[in-house]
Amino acid sequence: MFMKLRKTIKTQGQKSILSYVGFVALASSLLLSTGLQAKGEVNIYSARKESLIKPALDKFSEQNDVVVNLITGSADALLSRLKAEGDASPADIFITVDAGRLHRAKAAGVLQPIHSDVLSANIPSHLRDSDGYWFGLSQRARVIFYNPKKVSVKDLSTYENLADPKWKGRICVRSSANIYNQSLVASMLEADGREKTQSWIKGLVSNLARPPFGGDVDLLKAVSAGVCDLTLANTYYYGRLGQSDSADERAVYNDVKLFWPNQAQGERGAHVNVSGAGITAAATNIENATLLLEFLTNQASQEWYAHVNNEYPVVKGIGAPEMLAPFGTFRADTISLSQLGENNREAVELMDISGWK
Repeated sequence: MFMKLRKTIKTQGQKSILSYVGFVALASSLLLSTGLQAKGEVNIYSARKESLIKPALDKFSEQNDVVVNLITGSADALLSRLKAEGDASPADIFITVDAGRLHRAKAAGVLQPIHSDVLSANIPSHLRDSDGYWFGLSQRARVIFYNPKKVSVKDLSTYENLADPKWKGRICVRSSANIYNQSLVASMLEADGREKTQSWIKGLVSNLARPPFGGDVDLLKAVSAGVCDLTLANTYYYGRLGQSDSADERAVYNDVKLFWPNQAQGERGAHVNVSGAGITAAATNIENATLLLEFLTNQASQEWYAHVNNEYPVVKGIGAPEMLAPFGTFRADTISLSQLGENNREAVELMDISGWK
């Protein structure tokens, strides 16, 4: 019933949607008026859109007789809300995207460690926080996309190669303020060290066709339109274009090709990140919250969640959704994603001093 009460947070400056006391009173009265007698509830703040998570939550609610209350909004706005609410927050679970953002939530003190043998067994150690504060729920890769009319696949190899002068004036990227780019640089810091990473950023910037702009879809469209020859983007944006109802967007998908970097023997593999979740420090429904996170790692949930989000499962042995088959197979970097958060500050610093605007 709370789904009907939910108001989406769109900007960081917006105020609280409902007070906790008002929320409890109203939800309780609705439960009584409808005759529902659930075993309990769990309250979620989610940076994933309702359509990308609600069906799985409804299935959990149905199977476990637990009422799931959902608030969706931007990742930064929800994190600010959690910090402002403190111990009075009604949220039990925080769902967001990118290990960098999950680390920010941990560092802000709004999460608590989760102790679950199921989560520890289901999710590989590099796809969860080393201290148990958050767990990945799905994987996405940030890789190279190129225009095959202008780029020979034989000239593509690694992320590091994008600093080569042969790409002068041929690359588009989005802003350094974007967490996806920050996490990519954080992964390179871990793999290549500070000096080489700074040199790479300078080389990449010198190869840009135009100053950083837009979002990942804008970049893919720019490659299709010939504004630049190649870019960096997350795989799920590409997948959405291929399934779009818009003929123009499907044309972009057909015009642009995906390349998996760093796949040669001895190389670390393609950079991956996660959507993930943690239990809040203020949680009062810890048992139900843990049960829900465990539910999201079972096979049926993983298959559905990956399919609807155009992403890859985190649980080993569960295959990629069929519609991602055209992307091909790849070897992923197995760096601990905790390091992406740990390295974020240094990554942002290097991007700033090296000219990535």
